[in-house]
Amino acid sequence: MGTGPEADDEGTTAGGTAGAGDLTAGPAGASGSPDPGAGVPPAAGAGDSPDSGAGHSPEAGASGPPVAEGGEPDGVGGAGGVREETASGSSEAGAAEAPQRSEAEAELAAQRVERERIERRKADRRGPVESGTKLSGKAADLLAAIRAVEGGEKPATTVFAAPDPAPRPAAPAPEAVRRPQPAPAAAAPATETIATVRRILAEGGAPESLAPQVAAALGEGADTLLREDPWQLLRVAGVRPDQADGFARALLGAECGPDDERRGRAVTGWLLEQAALAGHTALEMPALTAALAQRAVPDPEAAVQDAIAEGEALVFQDALDPGAPEPEDGEEERPVRVLVALERYALAEESLADGLARLVNSLAKDASERWEAVAATASGGAAELVRAVAGHGLVLHTGGEAARAEPAALLTAARAAGLRACAVTHTSEGHRRLAAALEEGDGGEGAVGTVAGLLSGAEGPGRDADGALDLDLLIVLDAPQLDVEGAAMLVEALPDGARLVLSGDPAVLWSAGPGRVFADLLAARVCPQIASRTPDPGPLGELVSGIGIGELTQVDAPGKELVIVPVRDAGEAVHRTVQLVADSVPRVIGVPAGQTVVITPGHGGAAGTRALNTALKERLNPGPGRFGGFDPGDRIAYSPAPGRTVPGQVVTADADGLHLSCAGVPVVVPKERVEQSVRQGWALTAHQAAGSRWPAAVVVLPGDAAPTLSRPWVYTAFSRAERHLSVVHGVEQALPKAVAETLPKPRTTRLPLLLKTQVPAAG
Repeated sequence: MGTGPEADDEGTTAGGTAGAGDLTAGPAGASGSPDPGAGVPPAAGAGDSPDSGAGHSPEAGASGPPVAEGGEPDGVGGAGGVREETASGSSEAGAAEAPQRSEAEAELAAQRVERERIERRKADRRGPVESGTKLSGKAADLLAAIRAVEGGEKPATTVFAAPDPAPRPAAPAPEAVRRPQPAPAAAAPATETIATVRRILAEGGAPESLAPQVAAALGEGADTLLREDPWQLLRVAGVRPDQADGFARALLGAECGPDDERRGRAVTGWLLEQAALAGHTALEMPALTAALAQRAVPDPEAAVQDAIAEGEALVFQDALDPGAPEPEDGEEERPVRVLVALERYALAEESLADGLARLVNSLAKDASERWEAVAATASGGAAELVRAVAGHGLVLHTGGEAARAEPAALLTAARAAGLRACAVTHTSEGHRRLAAALEEGDGGEGAVGTVAGLLSGAEGPGRDADGALDLDLLIVLDAPQLDVEGAAMLVEALPDGARLVLSGDPAVLWSAGPGRVFADLLAARVCPQIASRTPDPGPLGELVSGIGIGELTQVDAPGKELVIVPVRDAGEAVHRTVQLVADSVPRVIGVPAGQTVVITPGHGGAAGTRALNTALKERLNPGPGRFGGFDPGDRIAYSPAPGRTVPGQVVTADADGLHLSCAGVPVVVPKERVEQSVRQGWALTAHQAAGSRWPAAVVVLPGDAAPTLSRPWVYTAFSRAERHLSVVHGVEQALPKAVAETLPKPRTTRLPLLLKTQVPAAG
């Protein structure tokens, strides 16, 4: 362990702990004399996943069902009511740049268009669902079937068949689809509807500022629906059942009760949405009914039946051993599990499995000569990857940051051979790193983009006459960040005969959205898996590689690549973090404050993102926050859609909203969306930082973060640094213990079963 390059300006603290300015090199497991305290773990917030461990209930098998129970969301609070916290705008002149307006609305509209195209393609191809069973009929029949399954009896079931195939719409002229324009923004709710909803919210004691969100969530007739069923307020992100109960009591009076079937149905949907926030695409029936009982629903089974009967949820029975032969007469039935899911995630998983099966089984033969030419030009790890892609429609590629050179080489070779190839990443910063890995001249038009840009039509090669992506090869980097809906849209957008490569580091956190697509595919072994042998270089590469196998090892860091800063409590953690970012790292390492990211386990708590952002803004960009809490020059984290976080900077604000610059692209966030989609971004969670890297990273581990740590979280946070990593260490031995023992929390998904039944296992 070495000493810091120079003494801290404030000297050492009591007890002999090195000052924040002393970048003390040492083993990753080193600790000072922190006081773990009894702090409450920070609450999870928008844009972060429950895998950060903050503010969520334990998984099934612990003390509760696998349902996210997030802390108090921004803009919502107070038991039995809803607190109003509005973001004020400004009328100052806007930025000179032409803004990219309503990116979130454009992206969501593009996703809706893509889902409609997916459903048309599914209707053309598919017959009955083979991998799952949707129970239908009257509520009593559903309950009888569920109880029969739980009692080991054979249930009477109905196979959910796809609707009769609808004729495919006539394809537009090729010139009209070769280069699609970004999808138009979704139609905003009518002003009159919003005004009516606002009056109903005020009557029920809810913030009137929720009116646009309510109108958007409930659609046409939102005002009528809300008055008839006040619990529909739960469809708005951030509203909790106790708040919806208070709203319903104010509107319904004596008619309102916990046994109201409207309440049971709405709470069932809310619990399934909370499960999705925790990463699950479905819940097992016992977990769901237990969660409903905890929410004071008198008859949980009846509530689930009602939600299913009304089409607000789907129920499936999945065989636990799908490969077992059908039982003969008199033999014991195969065991099954009953799962309940929201339609959007159930259909996304089935669409994804179906699309992967199509790619595997529709390999183009006419491109073999060109693929042989591609293979002849590749060498090393890239050659092994190219050979696998030449003979298979789906290939998985695993490795760390240095391994990105292999899919980059594949892209270069494929395009040189005349193949239509494109590579996409999770973030704009990942796009930059991929472009840097390509040789000069290899990143032609449509060669590199982001997943969101490709799906929205803003980036990529365009579409063919059938509306599919005009591609022979799609390479997706940062594949662990793909959630089930994004993966389904990508796969279904590929034409028959195209090849798909999913590449990523399996040790990082799973997607912020529901599903664990990359991990499920790796476990299913339905396609070739190419593991890169290229290690990440230097002390940081050595440290992160050890974490990936559960070892927190001491590494030599002669160039101050790694520094441990022990702290005793959360207050000291915040103080030292600010000094590191604002003074020590720029002065000693040469990395400016703007190129240093701060990563902490959660949003709440004394050293969560909120506290750290407040302290960092005060030091680095002080101001009154008159633009809805923001000032020009603030670093921000913008979430244009759930599960996506885009770092950026505030430019200005005016009557149109908050003007941002995100990866060099001007964006305008309307005033009514600022509070829910823009945060201060000096400090991020690991999920928000996934897919990006910075020259320097400061990872903050206050004492109350110990229960939230896991090996994937530590691996993801530590691997965000390119040149320098400082660890503000206050968790003592909880860090090495988490790395050695704490694996990702399980997620309930149906994809593994669907893959087994639809995609043949790889030999």
